[in-house]
Amino acid sequence: MKKILFMMIALAVLTGFRMATSRTVTGVVTGDDGLVIAGVSVNVVGSGIGTQTDPSGRYSINMPDGSSKLQFAFIGYATQVIKLGNSNLVNVVLKADTRSLQEVVVTAYGVQRKAKSITGSVSTLNGRVAGVQVSGAPGATSAMYIRGNNKSYGYNAPMPKNTESYKGIKENGFTSVKESPLSTFSTDVDAASYSNMRRFINGGQLPPADAVRVEEMINYFNYNLAGPKDDAPVAIHTELSSAPRKPKHRLLRLALKAKTIATDKLPASNLVFLIDVSGSMSEVNKLPLVKSSLKLLVDQLRPQDRVALVVYAGAAGVVLPSTPGDKKQTIKNAIDNLESGGSTAGGAGIKLAYKIAAENLIAKGNNRIILATDGDFNVGASSDDDMEKLIEKVRESGIFLSVLGYGMGNYKDSKMETLADKGNGNYAYIDNITEARKTLVNEFGGTLFTVAKDVKLQVEFNPAKVQAYRLLGYENRLLAKEDFNDDKKDAGDMGSGHAVTAFYEIVPAGIKDDYARIVDPLKYQKNDTLVLATGAGEMLTVKFRYKEPVSAKSKVSQVSVNDSPVDFNATSVDFKFASAVAEFGILLRDSKFKQKSNFDHAIATARAGRGTDSEGYRAEFIRLAESAKLLKKSGAIARVDEDDE
Repeated sequence: MKKILFMMIALAVLTGFRMATSRTVTGVVTGDDGLVIAGVSVNVVGSGIGTQTDPSGRYSINMPDGSSKLQFAFIGYATQVIKLGNSNLVNVVLKADTRSLQEVVVTAYGVQRKAKSITGSVSTLNGRVAGVQVSGAPGATSAMYIRGNNKSYGYNAPMPKNTESYKGIKENGFTSVKESPLSTFSTDVDAASYSNMRRFINGGQLPPADAVRVEEMINYFNYNLAGPKDDAPVAIHTELSSAPRKPKHRLLRLALKAKTIATDKLPASNLVFLIDVSGSMSEVNKLPLVKSSLKLLVDQLRPQDRVALVVYAGAAGVVLPSTPGDKKQTIKNAIDNLESGGSTAGGAGIKLAYKIAAENLIAKGNNRIILATDGDFNVGASSDDDMEKLIEKVRESGIFLSVLGYGMGNYKDSKMETLADKGNGNYAYIDNITEARKTLVNEFGGTLFTVAKDVKLQVEFNPAKVQAYRLLGYENRLLAKEDFNDDKKDAGDMGSGHAVTAFYEIVPAGIKDDYARIVDPLKYQKNDTLVLATGAGEMLTVKFRYKEPVSAKSKVSQVSVNDSPVDFNATSVDFKFASAVAEFGILLRDSKFKQKSNFDHAIATARAGRGTDSEGYRAEFIRLAESAKLLKKSGAIARVDEDDE
């Protein structure tokens, strides 16, 4: 008996000793551009232990006894193996390596990189791929054979369906000036499409065509534009050049720059955080990232600001009543205590949020609901049309609705774009904590404080100078020409310090061109071209209409542009870079109007327009374009499945 007791004590001592020798290693993974990278595979070399970095680039992994090496791998970067020292904090910088993208295997849901040695966990392939054989029924252990290599084992769970939804885009074509000399659209400063595109490319896929909204790609970036000099809330800028890929055409850049209001001069805010805590928000890039994002915003609040917290899952409820902005820890504690679970009654949540906002309304203040969700509503009013009708009923209350989108797989872009559009607010897609900081900290004033609402642009083209024109993007923002003077017609809003850029490709009069379609002369109307002598040198006139944030009556201003283009190489760095982003968007959409556009030209133009780039966002764009070029060759394009609902 004593011998048995002695052996048990010895075993306990040995076990305790072995447990003491194991350790947990943590750190942050960034790219060589300084930006954090989410989704990096972190594996203990020689074992089956692995993890991934979270949306803020952080990881934590338990090292078993005797293990001393970690492997870091992510598509588009060179794989690194790190030999550990005594420190349990290991930060890693991955170097971009677009050559590693050249060989990918496309599956029905994503991409798997080919490899001659397989370590770590195995992702089940949904479908057959040449050279790869997967055996095992769903829910059972599976074996994978890759052309002569040893088999790897994994858990063969069925792949989740991709039910993301995007509103269809009917691309703008070239319009004859004689048929329609006026082009009218609502300005839009949303940038959700860009960060969503980045998520796809960083995941080894090209985005679906309808996920790419060219105007949002362009307007993701900051440009060096002067604000208004007088009391007007917005300044207008124009720049005219020869089109880089078709020199006979013209490329017109229109840019608006809103006045910047110092933070201490901004009106008090009445905010309601409306947070989706349904079961679909449990993933690490959803509710956990929502919490981190909103706490960044809480840090920007002033004592005169107020925040309430409303949540919804199967039902909606108030978690935190309206609380002063100097009670930051109280607000953060309420955010930290949120947990996910249940179905998604988004309509009920929106109604309750508007009710709470109305009860705490600040006259002449910034009254705004900030909705954080993946958009996957499935209880009560849930369709895009239902959401549009719901918002239209309450938007005249002076309460704005901004939307922050999160997640993947069931992401409902179409619904969230509609909500922000009809709610007179912003829409951003948050794919990592860096994007949250950009939206909620760096662009704090522009995101939350409106300086001009119902902003509309109308361009009149001179038929003596222009045969045809094409607006790049803004398909979802087009307005009838009569809407420009209609103050009841809802349009886009601009926040403090925000800029809006739009491009027109123009076919000059007098040249033969495939896009200048000929129409037979009218029998009952004259087709004479009438141009006032004073406007003989003008190519076009831009009209800009807007309302003050608390006014129901609009104001209008205008500027004319002469037919005096400069050579593309002589344009500003911002013109070059913005046009490169537009070209990239056209290529991602595989536009029928891409003409001679190609990835190499877009990348070269972006490099020429990189400028100062203190935040590194333009460098990141160049890296994404290089990756997309290689993904295009491989055919790795995301597929969206039909939703069962």
